[in-house]
Amino acid sequence: MELLIQQGDIAATEADCVIVNLFEDVNHPGGATGFVDRALNGAITSAIAAGDFKGEADTTLLLYTNGAIAAPRVIVTGLGKAGNFDFLAARKAAAAGLARAAGLKGVRTVATICHGTGIGGQDTEAMAKALALGSLLASYKVRKYPADDKEQGVSTCTLVEYHAEQIPAMQAGLDAGRALADGVGFTRDLVNEPPNLLYPAEMADRVRAAAADTALKCEVLGEEAMRELGMDMILGVSRGSRREAQLIILRHEPEELEEQQPLIFLGKGITFDTGGISLKPPSGMEEMKTDMGGAGAVCGAMLAISALNIPRRVFGLAICVENMPDGDAYRPGDILTGISGKTAEIINTDAEGRLVLADCLGYVKRFSPSAVVDLATLTGAIGIALGSQAAGLFANDDALQEAIVAAAAATGDRVWPMPMYDEYKDDIKSDMAEVKNAGSRMGGVSSSAKFLEHFTEDYPWAHLDIAYMALQGKGKPGQPKGASGYGVQLLASLAAAI
Repeated sequence: MELLIQQGDIAATEADCVIVNLFEDVNHPGGATGFVDRALNGAITSAIAAGDFKGEADTTLLLYTNGAIAAPRVIVTGLGKAGNFDFLAARKAAAAGLARAAGLKGVRTVATICHGTGIGGQDTEAMAKALALGSLLASYKVRKYPADDKEQGVSTCTLVEYHAEQIPAMQAGLDAGRALADGVGFTRDLVNEPPNLLYPAEMADRVRAAAADTALKCEVLGEEAMRELGMDMILGVSRGSRREAQLIILRHEPEELEEQQPLIFLGKGITFDTGGISLKPPSGMEEMKTDMGGAGAVCGAMLAISALNIPRRVFGLAICVENMPDGDAYRPGDILTGISGKTAEIINTDAEGRLVLADCLGYVKRFSPSAVVDLATLTGAIGIALGSQAAGLFANDDALQEAIVAAAAATGDRVWPMPMYDEYKDDIKSDMAEVKNAGSRMGGVSSSAKFLEHFTEDYPWAHLDIAYMALQGKGKPGQPKGASGYGVQLLASLAAAI
């Protein structure tokens, strides 16, 4: 969807639909909404008085103008209570309005005002960013096979602003929102893609092509390079697949910051997970195409970070592997040695994500990172604990944890800190190796995190278990059913903050 901005009067703007707004408990609309209401002979006020619309968050009102203004339709999107209004509320309101418009037959062009900058008193650039982000996320469509050429949506959304002096700030906000939305969209595309079309080498090719249009530096290590480095945990997991593992490395290095210690993001990218020899049950296995959601999020975030030109040295690593049950596949009982020389006994080949991450946690030591954050669809148990409302956050550094919590609150990519007591290490003690890759069901989310911590190398580290956040079973405005793009906004916000 194209995003435009123009100076003018929303009531005089030609479009298939215009979107205005209303705070909850407001009985007489003001500003641009009030102007449209008067042009419609008080139709919005009448709907309020009748109790048909109250301006509550996540609600919309559709009116037909009958030629009273240039557009044939008006949507009023609820902003909720003024005291609770913020960036996230503005983003939700924009998504709700755009989604309602997109659901109307024949609506291809939309004109809107910037929510919250009038009586809401919010920062103009921030509200324009929220408008762009919410609208673009709501316009996202899952790619279908074959493509539905008849399916249409909103092609153009124009932000109309009466005061010309506000336009530069609004344009900056739109550009920032577009950068984030493009990153989320890229991640959603990867995670939604069928596994026969998106395997490690293909994912590396797509990321490489996307990075070529940015200032990012992209390097991809294949299995020969991994073998020379001693990354035998990655190679062990990959042994059962005919598809070679790929380690994608993206570098965002603004000028004059080449010597800064990099912040490193690391994503688990199991492009399909059968469970290996410890084969998963067939029911629901088709969703295991999303087991690369962490890697997808890192790649989308790095594209956004580059587009935003965040003044911070940031590296993103995505380890892409298939976990398949070939005759050469690794087995329960095997012992694998990682790049750091540390060893792990294999108890369950379906606990493969922590193995490939372990090698990467050893690999990134060479960059002397300021901090490392990994994202992984790691455990089903995190869903029992938190459902699909938040990712589990595990950290060995209080300052890093606090920064991630703050970034999550700012972006809506919610996290919840989980315990990392030393006693959780007892569950992954091995009789024959340093650790084993699976413990008991009790406390499994934390013992899995302790496994990863074992392979860190004296740097601040945090782990985000996003197993129930990468995929959403129900659609809503701004979030269609399927891949969520979780983590892109969180990582971009974190990179800007630390």
